[in-house]
This record gives sequence, C-alpha cells and structure tokens, in this order.
Amino acid sequence: MIDVNILTKDVNPLSRFYSNFKVTERILLTGHSHQAWPDAAYEGIREAWRDASLLVDDKWEKAFHKSDRVRQGYAELLDGKAHNIALAANTHELFIKFLSALDLRNRRKIITSDSEFYTVRRQLDRLDSEYLEVVNVASEPYDTLSERMAKLVDDKTAAVVISKVFYNNSKIIENLSILDSTCEKFGARLMIDTYHTLNAIPFSIIEEKLPNSFVMGGGYKYCQLGEGNCFMLIPDGAEFRPALTGWFSEFGLITTPKVPGQVNYGPNHWQFAGSTYDPISHYRASSVLDFFRDMQYSPVKLREISLHQIKHLASEFDKAEMPSDIIDRKRDIPLEKFGGFIVFYTKRAARITSELRQRNIYVDFRGENLRFGPAPYLSSRQLADSIVALKEIVTNMGKK
Repeated sequence: MIDVNILTKDVNPLSRFYSNFKVTERILLTGHSHQAWPDAAYEGIREAWRDASLLVDDKWEKAFHKSDRVRQGYAELLDGKAHNIALAANTHELFIKFLSALDLRNRRKIITSDSEFYTVRRQLDRLDSEYLEVVNVASEPYDTLSERMAKLVDDKTAAVVISKVFYNNSKIIENLSILDSTCEKFGARLMIDTYHTLNAIPFSIIEEKLPNSFVMGGGYKYCQLGEGNCFMLIPDGAEFRPALTGWFSEFGLITTPKVPGQVNYGPNHWQFAGSTYDPISHYRASSVLDFFRDMQYSPVKLREISLHQIKHLASEFDKAEMPSDIIDRKRDIPLEKFGGFIVFYTKRAARITSELRQRNIYVDFRGENLRFGPAPYLSSRQLADSIVALKEIVTNMGKK
C-alpha cells in the first residue's frame, strides 16, 4: 500500500519501480499528459514479442485475453461492465464511431463546451454548418455548465459532448447526471470524456448516476498504460449500428447466420469493434494493470497523493511570492475542485516551459495556462525544486 508520507522523502521509494524512465534524474511534471511507465510495462512488451515470435498468427488468442484484461481494468475504474467496453488505439476512432451511430439525418444538433480537447473540438469544428449544427457553450461559470447545457437539449439534439475534467485548466465539472437524464428524455446521447479523470479523481458511473451515457478515455495519462489503450463504455443493454464499423464486429456473430447484403453487429462492445491492430499496447497495459493491483494503486489513494502534491506545489508557489503581473494562480476556487494538475497563468507560458526543460524539468502549457502535473513517483523535494527553478526564471524575466 502506498502511503502519502513517502512523498516527504528526498527520493520517493516508488521511483525504483520506474527506473527506465529515470524519474529521479529529471523532474517529470507532465503527469497530466504522459506519466512514466513502470518497469513492469517492459515485461509486457517482451511477452508480446515472445508470443509473436513463437506463435506467429496464432498469437491472437493470447492477444484477445490481454484485451479482455484491459476491458476489465477500465470496468473496475468506471464501475461499469467489461463486456460494454470497446477498445481502440485512440479516442478519435471511438468518437467518430460514436457519431456514426447517431441519427444525424433527423437530429443535426451537437451540444458541447468551448473547453473540449482537440479530438472533439477539431472534429466538430469540421462538421459544423456543412454537416451538423454544433452549439459551443461557454464553460464558465463552471458550476452551472451542466444545467446550462441541459436547457439547450431538444428533439433535434443528437448528442451532448462534455469532459468530466477539462484538459486546459483541470476544472472538475459536476452534475453530469442532469445531462444524462435530459438526454434520455429527448432521445439524445451523452458522451463524457474522462481522459483527465481516470486515476486522477475517483469516478463511478453508478455514483454519478450516468446509466445512459457513453464514456470515453484512455490510459496514456494517469493510468500509465502508454499509447494505444483507449476505451469507450457503451450504455448497458443498448443496441447501436455505427456506420463506421470494423470487421472484428463479426467475431461476436459466431452463432448468427450470415445473410447476403445485410450488415449485422455483435453484442455489447462488439458493436463498436475495430479491425486488426498492434496488440503490444494491450500486453503492456495488462502488465501495468497487474502492477497497479499489486501495489494497491486505487483511484482514492492516487487522488490523495495527487492532492497532497498539488497543494504542496501551490504552497511553494505562494511562498515564493512571484510577481503577479508575470505569473499567478487562481485562489478563489478550492484545489479540491481541480483534477490531476495545477495551472499557473502567464502570458510567457511557452518561454517558461522551454527554460524549465533546459533545467531538466518537464512541464507543458496550453495557451496562457502553464501546467504542472505531478505523479505518485515524485518526491516533495522535486516539487519544491521545480518551484525554485520557476522563480529564478520568472525573476530573470522581470529584470528584462
């Protein structure tokens, strides 16, 4: 069991499990973007190589066992059912399949926020006007966003698309159950992006009261699974016929006679199945999920660690007393209302990111949002050192 007290050590004992990513030799504060993989991930990659070289094309039975393990892992994080979880290499593939399953001939309206990740934003921007009517709702004030979006849902609405945690500023959105029930009332669908949610904050479709919602996300960030491990949870018991369909869906039709000219779909996750893929991602993910299980990395414990780290960063930042005309943070919203990273607001975010990287400190930015994302293998000393470096850079900027 990991304990928050280990974070106070100069070297976090958990770092030994991440030796290949050299987490003690550099400060990786991009945990909101790409957390280090535990060394266990390498064993999964090696296992994939052994199976491929030994079994050749007969490897797929083992590969499918790995994909089932990934489904089970996501199901446990979501409080969902593994057989309802479709997998894909990225969320874009899943999102466009979701769109293709909607009744867009009769329902052209998609409601979304103005703070969605590029995957959603770019695709909807392209479809807007020419193919669909996309309504972008201002995300602020955040506390009323779900209610404001719900008021726009009508009989012409195909779907509502919203993040549980916004990628640009880490703000957690509440009351999604209002959107779930409203969409159900009008025959629309709710899609919730949880990429910045899983293992950053506890999330349960049961506790959130989201029985009719689609939920998508992936393991590239807080789950430490690496690329190629995205998912979409499908509402239980619902049937869909996505226009964009992969031939793997027919694997779920073993007992169904093939009718010429008729396209049938397998049940549950098979409805949104894809095609031939690189199974190494699922081997790697399976090993990491087993590592998380053995280490008792639960979303509740990881949230406790994350909040401790974010509060430490905020405290060190406040004590540093940097010039607010160059850089500052929001203090009017409790840190508990944010996800797995803290944002410092500065017009010089790009330059600061570059100068920190020269010091072997990895952060990133979105516009004027400088993002610091801790991870469970970092120590309090590393967090404090990052703020010391930040102050030096900002102070030098103030002299010029």
